[in-house]
Amino acid sequence: MPTPHNPPAPQALSPRAPIRWVLALSTQVLRVERHLLTALMTLLVLLILLNVVTRYTGMPIYWVDEAAVYTVVWLTFVGASVMTRLRMDFAVTMLTDHLGARGAKAFKVVATSGVLLFGLAMLVMCWVWMDPIGIARYGFDAKEFAAESFNFLYTERTQTLNWPTWVLQLILPIFSATFSVHALANLLEDMGAAERVQHAGFDVVNADAVN
Repeated sequence: MPTPHNPPAPQALSPRAPIRWVLALSTQVLRVERHLLTALMTLLVLLILLNVVTRYTGMPIYWVDEAAVYTVVWLTFVGASVMTRLRMDFAVTMLTDHLGARGAKAFKVVATSGVLLFGLAMLVMCWVWMDPIGIARYGFDAKEFAAESFNFLYTERTQTLNWPTWVLQLILPIFSATFSVHALANLLEDMGAAERVQHAGFDVVNADAVN
């Protein structure tokens, strides 16, 4: 008597190449951000310890405070980008809790689209603000560029570190780019164009797990 065979389970279709590229890019960016977060947190702890020790011994180093502040700024933006991809950002679900699965999915797509538009708008703003083509047109002469455009970004320096401020403010276009990539990856997952990716190495994936 022949043994009946169960039909094979349907396999999920592989997403198209452009979608795979976006998800792969987001994953690679997330890995880099993870190492960068570790480095920035280590640097912040060392700066704080150095500040405590030097103040206790009566020989404070005046630039440590400013370095710690900029480290926190970079740490905040990198962390915000990571939280976006891990979907740990804040959400208000008062409306979607009363909708069906289909309506909640539609609202999630709309919300994620808004996040993506915000990232792209911020990227455009950074391009206009930093105006790389404009300063290149003046041969990267910051003073001449500032005199003609009244954009003094490239002539300003920090108070104690005496670093060019535009170097430290590069975190804004970097954040805008990585934020947009993560938002696009989230949008593709929310639209059902690809399966939701599980990110290895990030054990905390929701707010409840923090405690």
